[in-house]
Amino acid sequence: PDCGKTLTSKASLVTHRRIHTGERPFACPDCGKGFMATKSLSKHRQAQHVGGFICSDCGKSLSSHPALVAHRRIHTGERPYECPDCGKGFMAVKSLSKHRKTH
Repeated sequence: PDCGKTLTSKASLVTHRRIHTGERPFACPDCGKGFMATKSLSKHRQAQHVGGFICSDCGKSLSSHPALVAHRRIHTGERPYECPDCGKGFMAVKSLSKHRKTH
């Protein structure tokens, strides 16, 4: 089905189409409930079964949402902290701070 929504990647389109098809390919191993995206499954597990924050890419359990966000950068390659002197990007503020001392 085509609803006219524009998405930026093929993966986003695949996930979005599940809204129309009702497909829920990601099942909770604890209770069997199905989800359209691994992110939704991860949030469900954290809230309902685990008590930790689970990475949907590798299954690692982290103690807080900020820790999970930082951990996910390993998988996404996101480097949101940029050095104002040379433009090099870093995954963590601490890494940027250490780098800045080299200038």
